[in-house]
Amino acid sequence: MRKKLAVAAGILAVSVALILVFLSPILSVIGFHPHYERQTFELAGKRALIIATNHDTLGDPADGVATGVYGSELTIAYYEFLDAGMAVDIASVEGGVIPFEPISLRWPLASAADYRYLDDADARDRTTNSLRIADIDVTQYDIIFMAGGWGAAYDLGTSPELGEQITRAHAADILLGSVCHGVLGFLMARDVDGSPLVEGRTMTGVTDKQVAELGIGITPQHPERELRAQGANFVSASAFRDFFATYVAVDGNIVTGQNQNSSGETAQRLLALLAAKN
Repeated sequence: MRKKLAVAAGILAVSVALILVFLSPILSVIGFHPHYERQTFELAGKRALIIATNHDTLGDPADGVATGVYGSELTIAYYEFLDAGMAVDIASVEGGVIPFEPISLRWPLASAADYRYLDDADARDRTTNSLRIADIDVTQYDIIFMAGGWGAAYDLGTSPELGEQITRAHAADILLGSVCHGVLGFLMARDVDGSPLVEGRTMTGVTDKQVAELGIGITPQHPERELRAQGANFVSASAFRDFFATYVAVDGNIVTGQNQNSSGETAQRLLALLAAKN
């Protein structure tokens, strides 16, 4: 009996070890944080601004669960821009602390960029003491990128200050990008003719299907629904679960990524467009 128990315990230990080693790669193979082609850019002297949420609760503030920006939607873009030699600032609607979706920074969902962020005191300081969007001269940046996460559904799409800043940046032909719920930051922006900036543009973001599959429909804004309502040409990919899908849409100076899986490719597209301008 003891021998059988020892064998069973050994099998269990090996099984657990294999799960610990291979779960993240398996998730990548089926679409979570998939491999994307990385090009090396030398863009010293250029500047990027990443904008994220200040909202930290999903549902009722009194008893809701913690949320915020989804880690890799900020960290992957941050290090793509930084590694290209750019100076990178981080801002939010109110300034100050940018909360993170807790599970997004933990195994097995954390990306390599997330682990790099956790060991990077300077980056963590930038998200703890983020700039206030209203205080920024957006025309001093070459790329403006809006990260998503469930928290963004509460503040990016309803901020007049953010809408005004994106309007100014677009008029100055600055490259604009977003991923996931970050695309909501375009909703209050205007084109040079005064029409909604998203109207008639090909864009992507989190699908209604992904929202339904994750069972988080309580947020006040959903990217697909809001973009379609303003006349955008919404495009996306699908999978057995849209959490594992990825898509990037490019329309002029605007580059949008579908969800957390699209962060790296979206940032790379923006860097390629910036390099082509020089």
